[in-house]
Amino acid sequence: MQRRLSGILHSGALIDADGVFGDGTRAAVEAFQHLRGLRVDGVCGPQTWSTLVEAGFRIGDRFLYRRTPMLRGDDVVDLQQRLSTLGFDTGRVDGIFGDRTSRALAEFQRNVGLPVDGIAGGATLRELIRLESRHVEAELISSVRARAQLRHAPPTLTGRHVAIGEQGGLSSVTGALRRRLVLGGTQVTDLHHPDDSTQAQQANDLDVDVFLGLRLNPTRAECHTSYWAGTHDESQGGRLLAELIQEIVPGILGIQDGGAHGMSLPILRETRMPSVLVELGPASLVVERAALLAAALSTALGKWADASWD
Repeated sequence: MQRRLSGILHSGALIDADGVFGDGTRAAVEAFQHLRGLRVDGVCGPQTWSTLVEAGFRIGDRFLYRRTPMLRGDDVVDLQQRLSTLGFDTGRVDGIFGDRTSRALAEFQRNVGLPVDGIAGGATLRELIRLESRHVEAELISSVRARAQLRHAPPTLTGRHVAIGEQGGLSSVTGALRRRLVLGGTQVTDLHHPDDSTQAQQANDLDVDVFLGLRLNPTRAECHTSYWAGTHDESQGGRLLAELIQEIVPGILGIQDGGAHGMSLPILRETRMPSVLVELGPASLVVERAALLAAALSTALGKWADASWD
């Protein structure tokens, strides 16, 4: 872990003596977590470790292709960015080699006359780098298409499908929010699985228009909203919704404004639609003002649907 951190953070200072998890190593873990949009707690748990492993891959280190479980890593990010810059839509530049990345790679191979096998091997990467060197870098096609999709969506929540994900303690809020949205003609699905990745997959399978995750923070009187952001890309729709929620909810509840931040948490990275994660506390206040909170979230969603993307 220390060697990986040293290589990624490019720090000249020793983190700690080899094999010793001291203050220096903890500080390095926190710096890495901050850099990668993870929760900053100084603990190298499963998510931090997997992200640390992903960060060690460079394009060309391995063959990239669609498999199960899907390949993840900085090499996938690099491939997605190069393809998207050339106009081949991989979807989000999120470092996950999924179906859209596979289709974009196959389309690239078809266009340059390479065997269409959906595998990023030596010949494909050489051709990709050669063409990119002649290309003036433009906006990612994934960002252009995501914005176009938002622009052409109905300017109302009526007929749209919203998923509300919570993991316990906020059923009164989700129930009140569901009732308000359904009365306005919105289709609503509640997701209650305790695992974030499972909730993300459920939202993807339902093909919802927007995902709103609610999490209880029992220790702080604060509203903190996150949207997906990676090293080269971010969810524009998620960012706007996060900012709208932060404009409305803290004042309604009378709690601290924790801000809207781009992060790469699984629930945000793995969903395929605009998604936000709202973390609220304390529990007693949130439950007491459930109706007010539901009204505030409904208002934010309505403003998000009505936003101009021109």
